[in-house]
Amino acid sequence: MAVVQGKWIKLGQKGTGPGARSSHAITLVGHKAYAFGGEFAPRVPVDNNLHVFDLQTLTWSVADVTGDVPPPRVGVSMATVGKTIYVFVDPTIKWRCRTPHRSYHSTASDDRHVYIFGGCGVAGRLNDLWGYDVIEQKWVKYPTPGDNCKGRGGPGLVVVQGKIWVVYGFSGAETDDVHCFDLAQGTWTQVDTSGEKPSARSVFSTVGIGEYIIISGGEVDPSDLGHLGAGKFASEAYALDTKTLIWKRLDDGLGSDDHPGPRGWCAFAGGCLNGNQGLLVYGGNSPSNDRLDDIFFFTPCVNAIGS
Repeated sequence: MAVVQGKWIKLGQKGTGPGARSSHAITLVGHKAYAFGGEFAPRVPVDNNLHVFDLQTLTWSVADVTGDVPPPRVGVSMATVGKTIYVFVDPTIKWRCRTPHRSYHSTASDDRHVYIFGGCGVAGRLNDLWGYDVIEQKWVKYPTPGDNCKGRGGPGLVVVQGKIWVVYGFSGAETDDVHCFDLAQGTWTQVDTSGEKPSARSVFSTVGIGEYIIISGGEVDPSDLGHLGAGKFASEAYALDTKTLIWKRLDDGLGSDDHPGPRGWCAFAGGCLNGNQGLLVYGGNSPSNDRLDDIFFFTPCVNAIGS
């Protein structure tokens, strides 16, 4: 019998939620998830409400925000430091300034910084790394990786053990390279991984737990219609051990009713549900090009991953 290395749960939803969408963002503060932005039709922003999902009551509401509320957006990202949500909003709730102009970038955070990597800029895809110091309230531009880390959109971005990891992404084609930036040394390294390596992909869901980077789903073959089409999506989950640099495909109940199945362009965030650390995934795009409105939580079994 295969070792169970993770479990998905499909969450019920009460109240009037944001509905189906993709290219949106979500982040967790305590037992509440905050969702913003996205599209139902390609490149057409849905709204600029800040939607709140209570993980205890499984109920949606809309936050009563103040300040300079940004217009509707697609290709957004958010991250949490303490009880403050960046790039757009904190739970007090007042809107804050956004990162330098780009979309389809990736965001991660530690206990003091919000990190932004890549995305689609005015002149093309980017490979720059920025950090926002939430204490000093200023941006820092870090060294740019070499040409082997091409500009890309939709990469995985995770902070693990003092390093910022850039995983895969789309650079005109789906990529399967992994790079890390050592914050203490200020240096980039392209790392060679082995094991049950996932195929090249982008716009997947990502979370860092302990020494592991876990990814789920994503686009493995872009549509000939570009962003207007769905492309081909993956459904499996993988874990990368950042110490051994070995990938492992996870037995996560693929095919069950509680499994999200193939999708990409989802909103996702790391957090806790019922005391268990894991990955929250909301909505996204499907192989039929229909936007999705369901919510799942994945709890990996870290001990089983390493066995």
